[in-house]
Amino acid sequence: MAQHKTGLLERVLMRRSRAFWSRAAKAAATTDLSVLRRQRNQARILRHKLDELTHTADSRLALPRIGSSSFPKPPGTDWSWRPQLWRGALPVQGLSAVESKTMLGDEVTIFHDCQISELTLRQLRNMREADLAPYGLRMDVFRFDGSFLSLVLNLPQSGCEGLMKTHLVRLDAIVEVEKPLEIFARLNVRHGPNTEQIVRELPLDGDQIMVEFDLAYTKLNEKRVDSMWIDLIFEGPEMNQVTLRDVTLSRNPRAEL
Repeated sequence: MAQHKTGLLERVLMRRSRAFWSRAAKAAATTDLSVLRRQRNQARILRHKLDELTHTADSRLALPRIGSSSFPKPPGTDWSWRPQLWRGALPVQGLSAVESKTMLGDEVTIFHDCQISELTLRQLRNMREADLAPYGLRMDVFRFDGSFLSLVLNLPQSGCEGLMKTHLVRLDAIVEVEKPLEIFARLNVRHGPNTEQIVRELPLDGDQIMVEFDLAYTKLNEKRVDSMWIDLIFEGPEMNQVTLRDVTLSRNPRAEL
């Protein structure tokens, strides 16, 4: 990305240019017509370049900032995370005939058992005013001869530190589907040789989705938590397009009963 720093001389020239056009505008009513015609032509050329700059700047500045981890969190949140796939550009932004265990960056992996993969994935730049995540993920599924399709999010170690049975783990997502399907989220918490699992169905009655996993109902050994991951499981995905505009995780202590 090109970097441009405005130097002292350039700033002086810009101030002089602004002063010149300010004087010309004030004197336009009495300026000689031949001079005024020349100034008008110069002003039109300058206005075209300024409009071009303003249009591009408005477009870029309206987009979610790349690398952003900003999103609404419930009161008392002590950990939050947006996976890299939704924060920044991947080295490869589009894949076709995606094989099982293909990784999208370092944190997201696709799993399926298709004999012939007719699955495509594409990272896209979020452009909508409502979007907080810089990027989204679009998944197109054509013929599907497998029995399962899932997207696995490996949570960072920071999410495991201090994890207790009194915690609620919350998943927020913005999902668009071409036609109705079922999507389940399964939280997996490994502690020693055991793994606790909690499954929630995503309510697809709106774009913005939230589910919570209550660890109070697990047999979690708080002293031995070593890893966590989320499985997003897509039921009946054939001939469908699913766009995950954003996926975020957060953690907060549950209210005392």
